[in-house]
Amino acid sequence: MIATGIATGKTADPAIAAQAVAMAMDKLSVTHANSVLLFLSDAFARDPQPALLAASRQSQCIQISGCSAAGIFTEQDWVLDAPAAAAMVFSGNLGLNTAHSPESDDLLLALTAPNAINHNWIKSPGQRFGGVAGDATGHGLYKVWNNGKINTAGHCELYLPNTTGAIGISHGIRALTAPVTVTESNGYDVLSLGRQSALNLLARELPLEIRELPRIPLHLIMAAEVYGEPDSALMDGRYRLIPVIATNTDDRSVTLASRLAEGSQMFWAIRQPLAAERSMRVAVDRTAQILGHDPKFAIIASSSGRGPGFYGGIDKDLLAVKSCFPDLPFIGFYGNGEICWLNDSNQLLEYSTVFGLFDYNV
Repeated sequence: MIATGIATGKTADPAIAAQAVAMAMDKLSVTHANSVLLFLSDAFARDPQPALLAASRQSQCIQISGCSAAGIFTEQDWVLDAPAAAAMVFSGNLGLNTAHSPESDDLLLALTAPNAINHNWIKSPGQRFGGVAGDATGHGLYKVWNNGKINTAGHCELYLPNTTGAIGISHGIRALTAPVTVTESNGYDVLSLGRQSALNLLARELPLEIRELPRIPLHLIMAAEVYGEPDSALMDGRYRLIPVIATNTDDRSVTLASRLAEGSQMFWAIRQPLAAERSMRVAVDRTAQILGHDPKFAIIASSSGRGPGFYGGIDKDLLAVKSCFPDLPFIGFYGNGEICWLNDSNQLLEYSTVFGLFDYNV
């Protein structure tokens, strides 16, 4: 009752969206859809409405939801830097419904444009997974849509009725230190960790090949704020990654992209392809165990900082899903921030891959 299609072209032609929908409908042998989850590449970001109309006409339904993004993918292929559309068609008793007043335990697909990121909305009721429809810069004309129209609020949340789901997350990092207490901070600067200078602790634990470089590659180094019990936080994935902005040799502090309060727990980490690949495989397997059945479809939000560029030309996150479930239809996009239910609250993450695995029995 669910299938995907992906299509590319030379220009942002609305027919590309119709083609992606048609491919999915052909797999299902249906003449109309209940709903369509439609992701469009950034070539459509300025004016996606003609593509939404083309998808609606092809599917014979008005419940077209999704967003534009830097890149898109299905189980068949991924596309970056080209006009493209990816569609997941829902038929039978399955579909997507706009969530107007979600309850605290509702599982929701959450999408937002970069200029509409709202922490109050992210933290509102519902166990959310999804992402920010943007590129690595966090800017651009990216848009979100539901009910076949551009969402003027810039964000939406969607129910998946008649399904059961489980949310998974892969942070994709290698921990350099154990969790340690922030003993002194000043705004965005972490000065000391466990009574040691923050920069000294980081520099001492960097891999040898990184220490030999003339400068620390800050885009690979992350601080990880721990939630709950520190000893098992890494294994449980109970942490959020915070980018490092600068290292300061004068006071041996490290400047982060967000504040860490004194008394909080964190550890230093490094982004590595091998660690990320391993993390994704573990996350897929663990999430499937939580679901309790082999999934029948999946929806994925991946960071623009992961994907093929991070893995040297092959998206090994997608390969991890396909190796566990070779015939699983899935759809997703590369964005600039991931939303995930983590440690009993909704979090906005960095450099992660968030996914929902779903089963249905209708």
